[in-house]
Formats: sequence, structure tokens, C-alpha cells
Amino acid sequence: MRVKEVRDLTDAELIKKLDDSKDELFKLRFQLATGQLDNPMKIKEVKKNYARLKTIETERKLGIR
Repeated sequence: MRVKEVRDLTDAELIKKLDDSKDELFKLRFQLATGQLDNPMKIKEVKKNYARLKTIETERKLGIR
């Protein structure tokens, strides 16, 4: 997900995406621990998306953009 796409989301959609990303990251870490994860790079991708979402959320709270 690109930054432009994230900025176009409403606040409710942003919160939903944050929750979804957090759940997905938990599931991927659990799969990694149990040896069932096929693509370990997926964790990196989900972490980056989560960080993007949190950054936009913080920007909105502070009124930066």
C-alpha cells in the first residue's frame, strides 16, 4: 500500500487497516515460530505497511497534513 493510498483513507478506514495489519503481523509471527511460514519476507512487508499507517495516524492527530 502506497502512502498516497493511505492518505486517501478516512479515519475509520485507517483504524480498520491498522487493526487488520496488526492481526496479520501476529499471525505471521506465530507461523514463523511454529515453522509454517512459507515466505518470511511477508513479515517485513506487513511491518512496513503497519508503520506507514501509524505514521499517517500520528500526522493526523498532530495536524501536520
